[in-house]
Amino acid sequence: MENIQITFPDGSTREFPRGTTALEVATSIGLRLAAEALVAKVDGRLMDLSGSVEESAPIQFITPTSPEALEVYRHSSAHLLAAAVLDLFPDAHPGIGPPTETGFFYDFYRETPFTEDDLAKLEAKMAELVKADLPYERVYFPKEEGLKLFEEMGEFLKCELIEEKAEPVFSAYRTGKFLDFCRGPHIPSTGRIKAFKLLSVAGAYWKGDEHSRPMQRIYGTAFFTAQDLKRFLDQLEEAKKRDHRRIGRDLDLFSIQEDAGAGLIFWHPKGGVIRKEIEDWMREELAARGYELVFTPHIMRRHLWETSGHTGFYRENMFGAIEVENDEYQLKPMNCPGHILIYKSRSRSYRDLPLRYAELGTVYRYERSGVMHGLLRVRGFTQDDAHIFCRPEQLETEVQACIEFALAVLKIFGFERYQVELSARDPEQTDQYAGSTEEWERAEGALMNTLRRMNIPFEYIPGEAVFYGPKIDVKLVDAIGRPWQLTTVQFDFNLPRRFGLEYTGDDGQKHTPVMVHRALFGSMERFFGVLIEHYAGAFPVWLAPVQAAVLPVSERHEAYGRNVADALRAARIRTQLDDRNEKLNARIRDAQLQKVPFMLVVGDREAESGAVAVRRRDSGDTGSQPLGEFIRLTRQLIDTRAAKW
Repeated sequence: MENIQITFPDGSTREFPRGTTALEVATSIGLRLAAEALVAKVDGRLMDLSGSVEESAPIQFITPTSPEALEVYRHSSAHLLAAAVLDLFPDAHPGIGPPTETGFFYDFYRETPFTEDDLAKLEAKMAELVKADLPYERVYFPKEEGLKLFEEMGEFLKCELIEEKAEPVFSAYRTGKFLDFCRGPHIPSTGRIKAFKLLSVAGAYWKGDEHSRPMQRIYGTAFFTAQDLKRFLDQLEEAKKRDHRRIGRDLDLFSIQEDAGAGLIFWHPKGGVIRKEIEDWMREELAARGYELVFTPHIMRRHLWETSGHTGFYRENMFGAIEVENDEYQLKPMNCPGHILIYKSRSRSYRDLPLRYAELGTVYRYERSGVMHGLLRVRGFTQDDAHIFCRPEQLETEVQACIEFALAVLKIFGFERYQVELSARDPEQTDQYAGSTEEWERAEGALMNTLRRMNIPFEYIPGEAVFYGPKIDVKLVDAIGRPWQLTTVQFDFNLPRRFGLEYTGDDGQKHTPVMVHRALFGSMERFFGVLIEHYAGAFPVWLAPVQAAVLPVSERHEAYGRNVADALRAARIRTQLDDRNEKLNARIRDAQLQKVPFMLVVGDREAESGAVAVRRRDSGDTGSQPLGEFIRLTRQLIDTRAAKW
């Protein structure tokens, strides 16, 4: 039998007979590796341990410590769930069951809804299947034969997937009684799954199409150890307490009105105060960093989006056209064409560049009803958008300034950790992107050089670029360790050319500028949602909608309480005078529930000495303080926009 050469991660090589399985290769290295390995990576492609190696290639074994391990493990956990569902509920028809960043889900069509009680039964059945240590057996079918088998099983959803996606010979996986059309790979057996939990049941639609068949989605998660699972569940519980939708309702910050439509946000007075503070800080920074504020219409002629390429690459996220006087108009999904038209409104010289246009611009994007989520996924939102028009040699300097600006945002709003990603185009699908290979390589190189020069670690992610150019994403990490995608800095060599932008160079010739798109908050709505959850509604003093509550001890102290409130308001401290006919402790509790930073109790002693008894929401009573001193210290917290106090 002909031998092939296997290369190991340390560079060493060994010969094996052609057709040796990956598990046999692992066993030849050591029994411990064979016991720990989940799948193998052969010549860069993941495969089952039972798969045979047919050609000389490098090999790497994926163990629980490998970056790819959890995704495969959770995919196999989704199959375990489906096997349990079909065992207990044979009337269920499985759809799809992918892994996710935090776990997995599986969609089923079933006329009878699943209940929370069913989740407990399914977990028990999954535990039985784990104990049985069933293999994930890969089998192959010619397409017609496989279709016939799944038709006989009554699995009409799988038949639809096979017709659409299957190769002439396709793979499926058998786990106990469950057979699934799947490319894999999977871990060797169910006994490898150590810690899992089913989380919830939700409605879904087949293939995400709300006009299609309604499905039931069961969410779960899986980890390699019980400790990791417990840590995740604890974080999940903490996340529920911080849910911005609940806190937004309790603190009366915002609402979504059914009469107006889904995904459209109403900012209530308290939320509006916070938004104003955020926007005021941003406008001050924009002026200091050389940006010019612009304003553009919410609706423009549709042909602009055809010129920009959005109707070709982004159509599914745009609302339909609006006909006005035999012309088509479009609710803007982006601010870029508006800023481009301002640039084009007059001739430009190399001396004018860079031009930095900034706008808090409201845009509208069509999101399916099933994916909208409070403030985090909406249909109408305001971007802190900016577009920088510059000469090619100015690009890296401008990108660096954008990243420095982004880091300033994180600092002022109290985010201490972040992650950076560089998103490039998918080299296998170049038709999905505008521009030449040379342009993309030059653009990606410029962003990469900037990050390296700034000594900022980053993850390189092919296939995640926008259609017009590569981008840098800065993800903040919140108080309980969750990453949030907000800031993006995108390089664009495409739109300036599409719109015929020019400037006169120092050589007297016409040149095309390059363009940087950047948003730091991402959107005001999403950023506000993240802020609410990061602080659990207990905002720093400068952002708090009510910064101090004045609480007279009794009716005879109300006059002094009004004087204190007036003095605070005169010092531009947002103040609430609570002189309701309620017990003092009840009023303190209400202010605490509203997460007011300072509660100022005023009684006889305070009235006599011109003082306030200060109670902080985080640490309780701090003693009496002269009113003037309290105002001075509070104004200092507000003026410095202190994230901690």
